[in-house]
Amino acid sequence: MFEFDVVNGRTVRDIVRDSRRDIVRVVRDTYLAHHAGRSVNPDSYFLRFPEKPADRIIALPAYLDGEREVAGIKWIASFPANIERGIPRASATLVLNDAGTGYPFALLEASQISAARTAASAVLAADVLSGGRKGGRLAVVGAGIIARNILEFFHAEEWTFGQVAVHDLSEEYGTALAAHAAERLAYPASYAATLQEAVSGADVVVFATTAGEPYVLDPDAFAPGQIVLNISLRDIGPEIIAGSSNVLDDVDHCLKANTSPHLAEQKYGNRDFITGTLAEVINAEVTVGTDKPVVFSPFGLGVLDLAVGLEVHRVAAASGRVTAIADFFGETERW
Repeated sequence: MFEFDVVNGRTVRDIVRDSRRDIVRVVRDTYLAHHAGRSVNPDSYFLRFPEKPADRIIALPAYLDGEREVAGIKWIASFPANIERGIPRASATLVLNDAGTGYPFALLEASQISAARTAASAVLAADVLSGGRKGGRLAVVGAGIIARNILEFFHAEEWTFGQVAVHDLSEEYGTALAAHAAERLAYPASYAATLQEAVSGADVVVFATTAGEPYVLDPDAFAPGQIVLNISLRDIGPEIIAGSSNVLDDVDHCLKANTSPHLAEQKYGNRDFITGTLAEVINAEVTVGTDKPVVFSPFGLGVLDLAVGLEVHRVAAASGRVTAIADFFGETERW
């Protein structure tokens, strides 16, 4: 009852690397559990800094009734200026609590858990929304850690792209990600100097940037049937959202914090542009046509972090890769 484990980042990275297909399955099952009402996923809480408006730390509490009931919280910082220092933008920890006693039983380095659940969500959506067509041409906008993870999850799920075009404002970063895709994943990949060059003719488009407001504003930016994974949530203008089929992870969560769908709701005063959630598409409760661009916007649910973190902890504990902290709790008897 009073065990407390720490799982370090190197261990998390190794387990994610070896478990990508399992993580996609975990994410799929968690979406369905959330849709069935077997979770509690409160609003995310944003800590902002008045003199540093680009920086934030977010708390994502959640509860999941799964094979093992678990509660917990992810505490994730996003400091975009870190990129200029040559270090990752995001850092995070995840605490897992026993749902019976409330006692925490594990602390995990979670930036990689967060990246993995985000990437798994993106690749799952691409699979579901494409009808299982695992190929074609891929455009990746943004060449950071999330984009790299998404490419690696595509590869783990056996997607075979004839071409991968990477666009980033930094040619250095874009070229590095293209080289990673070519050398590590055997994808024909190259840097695209412009957004239009990257997106034109792509079957799947991934946005994984740090954009704070929309810059893709042309209503004809995307073609009918093109699948747009709006992972960074704020790249696309509300007019484009209104003219697309929109699939979200959770409607109420996604329509806040000036995401692209939230801006569309504010502009048009309704939610008529929303087709449904990914779980509804998986369950065949809604259908998505090909007469418009198809945009998937996942706000990012804390229950996904719980589920992936629980799986990582299970594998780490089973393989002896946790650091057990003896006597972490100062009192274990009431009297």
